[in-house]
Amino acid sequence: MPTKILVVDDEEKIRETLRGVLSDEGYEVADAGDGRSALEALRAERPDLVILDVWLPEIDGITLLEEIKRIHASLPVIIICGHANIEAAVRATRLGAADFIEKPFSLEALLVSIGRALGQGDGEGAEEGGAAVSLAREGEASPVRPQKTIGKSVVASGQGLHTGVRTGVILHPAGPGTGIVFQSLATEKSVPAHVDFADSTGYATTLFRGGFGAKTVEHLLATLNAYGITNLIVKMEGEVPALDGSALEFCRLLDEAGAVEQAGAGVRVYEVEQRFEVREDDRVLVVEPHDGYAIDYTLDYPAPIGQQRYVFEYDGPQSFRDEIASARTFGFVHEFTQLAAAGLAAGGRLDNCVLIGEDGVINGELRFEDEFVRHKILDVMGDFALLGRPLRGKIIARATGHRHNVGMVRTLLAAAA
Repeated sequence: MPTKILVVDDEEKIRETLRGVLSDEGYEVADAGDGRSALEALRAERPDLVILDVWLPEIDGITLLEEIKRIHASLPVIIICGHANIEAAVRATRLGAADFIEKPFSLEALLVSIGRALGQGDGEGAEEGGAAVSLAREGEASPVRPQKTIGKSVVASGQGLHTGVRTGVILHPAGPGTGIVFQSLATEKSVPAHVDFADSTGYATTLFRGGFGAKTVEHLLATLNAYGITNLIVKMEGEVPALDGSALEFCRLLDEAGAVEQAGAGVRVYEVEQRFEVREDDRVLVVEPHDGYAIDYTLDYPAPIGQQRYVFEYDGPQSFRDEIASARTFGFVHEFTQLAAAGLAAGGRLDNCVLIGEDGVINGELRFEDEFVRHKILDVMGDFALLGRPLRGKIIARATGHRHNVGMVRTLLAAAA
């Protein structure tokens, strides 16, 4: 039996176009021009998928989505919308939408979304520009770990730390070989989470390709790395939200979504077999062989922070959650003033970072006595996730930042070429 798709849109031209394209792809297509007609069609016969416009007469798309989920809880629904914003995307995803696409959309992107929603999206990584480096390659002696995605779509919203703009991320499951791919909410443009696309490493790590950028990705990437997630579509615009300045909310998202092993798909571990070292004045970054994954970081800041050192031995997602994930972004008050003058940290608030004055923290209590150095380890984990592969080795760092981390990742990949 052909797969049945119901298209709900008040624009006849869009319905006509989608009828033609989807019919050519082998789908059986029905359509409705308003919410009431759509409900009548849904009660008469359950389709396999609904493509639903937000702006509808009588019953708006979000209200209709709620009703669809009440009638057919497991029915996948793709939301399409002109003049979309992150709030609409967040609300639709929380109500159970399989995807959210902004008009005008490309038919190619819509077909990929349909395939993903129907569970037919395996292998779209090359089409999305995914991280092919994640795939196991014949002849390598390094161990193989299973590829993983998430069990369902989840969403988080907040404010960008550097842009100050209301933003969010929608995490969608993805097929084997996709890699971690950041994708525009408004267009089909995307950028893989790979060091080849690291564009800026000043106060945060930014990825950029073909006119689309994903800013401040390090906390999310650290969490995906810790949970072993290798295939994911991250829909967003501009900047990943700062949330509370830590990665704790990303852990909660992944706990909610669940990690799913993808049978028959493996990812090669990058096993460090020699010592790599970079020195720049008093800054030192070393990567050396180790039976596991560990990060030894020494932070040396002016008073009132001083010197802090922490050694993190990764032992699964819970160790990351307990020891590292809740450590927040921090900075001195005078630094935030300078960043603001440079057009950065526009979203820095009392609830999404730790502010330090001359006498210490000025906006609440620390979560750990050594929270600052633990946050630096969080950043290191996020930047080293740009390897596109799990790392087996030990990272030893002193007073280094995003630029040094990304430079070392490039060195590691060059050595393995």
